Amino acid sequence: MRSVVPIGWILLIVVGCGAAHTDARSETRAACDGICSSSPPPLTPCPDEMVLVAGRFCIDRYEAAMVDQHTGQTFSPFYPPALDEMRKAVKGQPWGPAAIGREQLRPPVPLLPEWQRSPDARARAVSRKGVVPQGYLSKLTAKAACEAAGKRLCKLAEWKVACRGENDTPFPYGPKYRDRACNVRQPQHAAAILWGDASLGHWDPRLNQLPVDGAPLLKATGEVSTCRSAWGSDGVYDMVGNLDEWVEDDAAKSPTGDANAKSTFVGGFYARDTVRGCDARVSKHEAVFFDFSTGVRCCSDVRSPE
Repeated sequence: MRSVVPIGWILLIVVGCGAAHTDARSETRAACDGICSSSPPPLTPCPDEMVLVAGRFCIDRYEAAMVDQHTGQTFSPFYPPALDEMRKAVKGQPWGPAAIGREQLRPPVPLLPEWQRSPDARARAVSRKGVVPQGYLSKLTAKAACEAAGKRLCKLAEWKVACRGENDTPFPYGPKYRDRACNVRQPQHAAAILWGDASLGHWDPRLNQLPVDGAPLLKATGEVSTCRSAWGSDGVYDMVGNLDEWVEDDAAKSPTGDANAKSTFVGGFYARDTVRGCDARVSKHEAVFFDFSTGVRCCSDVRSPE
C-alpha cells in the first residue's frame, strides 16, 4: 500500500529548497563583490618594472639583464648575448678554452652556458633588482633586446631627464658630486689589475666579477641605494656609474645615414673617471662596439587608457 505525503509537507520542501538556492546565490554574489567584475583593472601608464618620468615616458627601474626569448633562461652577464659578438669575445682569446671548461685560469673564468652558444638563443631585456646587469652589449644588440621586450632604446634627452630626477639636479642624489654615492670613479680598473694595462683585455669575462676589497667592481642592480633618481615615491637606480648605457642620440647620427656613424652611451661605468653625472657621455664608438663596460636600460611610451 502506497504512503501518501501530505500536501503541506511538499510545499514546505519546495519553498525550503528555493530559499537554499537563493541563499547560495547571495553568498556567491557577496564573495564576488569587487573581484568578479566583468571590467578589467585600470591600465597603469607603465609596466611594473618601469618608472613613469614627468608623465611623458617610462624607463626601466634597473639596468637590463638578458633572458632567452624562447626559454626564459638567463644569459651569462659576462659574455655578449649575441652569437656573432660572443664568438668574437671568446674564439682565439686567452680565456676561450676556460670559458667552455677545457682549462682553468686564475682568477677563474665564468663558464659560458652551452645553450647560450646556440644560434637559436635570442636576448630579451628584463629589469630586475639584485642581479648582475648585462655588460658586453653593442648598441645593435641592446636595441634588439629592448625591442624584443616591447620597448625601445631611450632617447638621449629622455635618459637625461630621468637621471636628473624630479628635482632636476645634475646627479641622481642632488646638486653636487658625492664620492661613492654612485658606483663610478673606482680607483681600480679591472683590466689594469688582470692585464697590467687598462686598455687591454676588454672582452675578458672576468672583468666585471673581479673582487676588490671583497666585493665585485660591478654591483648588483639597486645595490647602491644612494644612486637613485627620484620620481614621486618611485625611483630609477644606477643611472650614473655601474655600466655605461646605450641611447639614441640624433646629434651623433651621420647626416647621410652612414651605418658606421658614431653612437652614444651615457652615465659612465664604475671605473670611468668622470664627475659629470647625468651629463657624462661618450660618442666616439660605432654601434657595433661592445666591451665589459657597455650595458643598457630600456624606455617605452606611456600606455594609453583603453
